[in-house]
Amino acid sequence: MHRRGFLTALASFAALGSGSAKAGPLILDEKPFSTGDLIEQARQMAGRSYTPRKMVPGEWQDLSYDQYKSIWFNTSKALWRGTDSPYQVDFFHPGLYFTQPVQISIVEGGMAKRLGFDFALFDKTDKVPDLPIDDSLGFSGFRLRAELEKPEIFQEFMVMQGASYFRAIAKGQHYGLSARGLAVNTADPEGEEFPDFTQFWIERPAADDSGIVIHALLDGPSVTGLYSFVVTPGIPTVMDVSAHIFTRVELDHIGIGPLTSMFLFDETNRSRFDDFRPAVHDSDGLMIRNGAGETLWRPLANPKKLQVSSFVDETPKGFGLMQRPKNFSDYADLEAAYHKRPGLWVEPGENWGKGAVTLVEIPADREIYDNIVAYWRPRTPIPKGGEHQFTYRLFWGGEPAMTKPITRVINTRMGKRFSGGYIATVDFADHAIIPEDLSTITRHIRSTRGSVSDGILQRNPETGGVRLAFTFDPEGGDAMEIRAQLMMDGQNVSEVWLYRWTL
Repeated sequence: MHRRGFLTALASFAALGSGSAKAGPLILDEKPFSTGDLIEQARQMAGRSYTPRKMVPGEWQDLSYDQYKSIWFNTSKALWRGTDSPYQVDFFHPGLYFTQPVQISIVEGGMAKRLGFDFALFDKTDKVPDLPIDDSLGFSGFRLRAELEKPEIFQEFMVMQGASYFRAIAKGQHYGLSARGLAVNTADPEGEEFPDFTQFWIERPAADDSGIVIHALLDGPSVTGLYSFVVTPGIPTVMDVSAHIFTRVELDHIGIGPLTSMFLFDETNRSRFDDFRPAVHDSDGLMIRNGAGETLWRPLANPKKLQVSSFVDETPKGFGLMQRPKNFSDYADLEAAYHKRPGLWVEPGENWGKGAVTLVEIPADREIYDNIVAYWRPRTPIPKGGEHQFTYRLFWGGEPAMTKPITRVINTRMGKRFSGGYIATVDFADHAIIPEDLSTITRHIRSTRGSVSDGILQRNPETGGVRLAFTFDPEGGDAMEIRAQLMMDGQNVSEVWLYRWTL
């Protein structure tokens, strides 16, 4: 299973159970807890050969999609239900896509209590066949719930399940894109590696704590590590991430703060899809705030061939995948509710040095596939036997506040011209920095090949902002990079719009 498979499943598996019996999870053992000990455990693991985890029995692996989702957690048995804890924890059962269980421990009073799998925590329908229960079973992940909108009503806001993937939402949103612990060799010819979070430790928060702390042990053929998360739900939901990784081999291609999303089509490639909806995507653009202080906006693409874009930088201020169109009419989808999907912003916690924000766009013909990956790739490899520490903050919800007065890109459209070549329109949001007299704004439009026109700038009566329209011609080429921005008196008054056009 790769990317979209288990993410699509998660959306269906989130149905809440019912019941009246209250019971806690099984405690297998307990021992003193220390993050220092966990870091040392990861260090020692890196010095040994990688050993894949055991699989659950075949009957669990062979569950159909309908059978799997016919088993659900009984939320009346949630961890910390009926206590003064501001959070409750639900667990996911294994099977289908999730064939290797994880270990979950609860940290209370300085002790880590390891949980055992208990099928009595779940309800099921008669569609579910008889399943064996043995020591190979375990939970496949968990979700967190809190009183987001009303007292005593605990709503979910975060899920950790599958490889090192996790996702969250701000209050009032629906799940969309995901993050993960580490990307390894993404889009490389020899294939991508997906390290797993194999063990979790969830610290019980005090009654007045605003956040909850989670630790996760990472293990894969090339790397081990310990990740610690401080998660605070709200608008936005914020995660402070601290990671300490150790290498089994030299890591030349890793991705820090990796994000995974879906982009099928919008106004740039609408003609390729016979669909009643005007757009289908979880994210529509990559936003970068580089070390030079520029804000870049790169509309996402669904290319016909795999493409990788690198935005070379030093000391980036942040990057993220955003979902800017927020109206129902932008998608016209009552079921998917794409207008309620979150953006996700990554903000480095220290100087990340030299490297590149990397964007991978994978061809896709259906919206069930996650085909977009974005991450920070450090320039310097980590040697075999080496270690690396880094921190960052994740903001699930909207977008970061602008640090400079500039207008944002809110839409991009493209199409062919009858006279040859193509036309592009870039809409910018209404902003006080844009003067009434548009002739005082300089349009900078450049391309790596072919030709581009000088463009025209006009008011958009619907948005209140301005639209930049220009033509371009690849002149026989099958790809070209285009850059456009608006300036006044030598200063940017807009985001820098970037696009890779491909045939």
